[in-house]
Amino acid sequence: MTITNENQTDNWALEHIRSRKQYVRDSYASIASVREKWILRNRYFYNRLGAFLKFIIEPGSSAVLFRSELGQLFEKLELSRAVGVDICEKMVEQARLKRPDAEFHCADPEEVSLKGEFDHVIFYSLGDIIDIEKAFLNTRGFAGSSTRLIVINYNYLWRPLIYLAEKAGLKVPQPTQNWLNIPVLENLLHISGFEVVKKYYQVLFPFNIPLVSWFINGVVAKLPVVKKLCFLQILVARKAIEAAPEAKKFKVSVIIPCKNEKGNVEPAVVRVPEMGLGTEIIFCDDKSTDGTADEVRRVMAKYPHRDIKLVNGPGVCKASNVWTGFDAATGDILMILDADLTVIPEELPYFYGAIAGGAGEFVNGTRMVYPMQKEAMRALNIIGNKFFSWTFSYLLGQNLTDTLCGTKVIWKKDWPRIRKLLGSWAINDRWGDYELIFGAAKLHLKIVEVPVHYLERTYGETKMTKRFQNGLIMLRMCFAALKKFKFV
Repeated sequence: MTITNENQTDNWALEHIRSRKQYVRDSYASIASVREKWILRNRYFYNRLGAFLKFIIEPGSSAVLFRSELGQLFEKLELSRAVGVDICEKMVEQARLKRPDAEFHCADPEEVSLKGEFDHVIFYSLGDIIDIEKAFLNTRGFAGSSTRLIVINYNYLWRPLIYLAEKAGLKVPQPTQNWLNIPVLENLLHISGFEVVKKYYQVLFPFNIPLVSWFINGVVAKLPVVKKLCFLQILVARKAIEAAPEAKKFKVSVIIPCKNEKGNVEPAVVRVPEMGLGTEIIFCDDKSTDGTADEVRRVMAKYPHRDIKLVNGPGVCKASNVWTGFDAATGDILMILDADLTVIPEELPYFYGAIAGGAGEFVNGTRMVYPMQKEAMRALNIIGNKFFSWTFSYLLGQNLTDTLCGTKVIWKKDWPRIRKLLGSWAINDRWGDYELIFGAAKLHLKIVEVPVHYLERTYGETKMTKRFQNGLIMLRMCFAALKKFKFV
């Protein structure tokens, strides 16, 4: 008798789930014939959401969209492969007719099986998904280490207004929604094996009134407290670290940009450790006049067991010199080490561990943790660096304590994507630090920092002169980033 009761309980639970799914399907089937009319009526809202997704999703990438409806969110995206998944057969039939260039499936997000990996997995709405955790877990089958999971949630604070809008005929009726907020979503992502990279808040005023809508959504909605009231809450996540990879799995390229650094060439070779499968040291000589290039050739002959290369830089600026080294590198991981050796080369394995172990995808060195040697950085530089670090943290939504540390580490596979964004920040970044940070943030790479010890230069002279002029350039880049990241 006990077994029968348990079976009856199990059957009741399963039946409850099935009936809930059928209720959601029936709800969407009942509005399928008028869905396009409602989308057109709220074109302003969908245009803003589509434009924002275009900001996140790179042209030419692939994406799968859950709760795809008529595929309206594909409209502004330039995708190499677009796949929509919806539970309503009538919606899917209409979507196939409207967008023959996309692929549509009628299936539950918890159980759908898709071939290949996607660059982006988008959940347009979680409000009526029966088992959100199972849906997140299911996406791991077609999400790789570089895939970004984009979760679009409707702010539950708007529920009373949504209810009134539905009753007044201003909004299409929807099935009873799940009660979700950002902490709940972050927890669901965490237990499903995902890590939130960034959070966005969009659309404070979902109606189109010329100038008024622009001001409210483009300015007021970006204010620190007000943004939490926005209608849309958008989370970008990546697969969390599953297990630390083997210590010797990746080849490393250490890029050393140098101009008149002859005395630091041999110490760099001696002090840069061997990492991973092997360490390639690339000296990028930026038309030195002190014999730096000849010194590199001498050191190459003296240390034949080290993988040392000499690349001729363009003689324009440090940034262009570094890009030349990146293009010439053959390693899986790219590291920048300034030739002045003020950042200790012996600490590079910490950066290798952070990126190879999966803790981050863009590793930034920070000199603002450990005490510096007395003359390593002037007081004005420290003040300026802290100001710009605070500004960047606000602009990018990821914490940074030192934007100008020369030691930065990325994956070689991400370099072509960042390269496409060079020069798109309204000003020429002669040092390259901001180009890399902005690019990493734009691509939603996971940014982490590694503390380094910062010492005085022992040979040559600093190239960081004209501090006020450089400060103005950095400030102009911040305004450009403000427009790119906050007013989207």
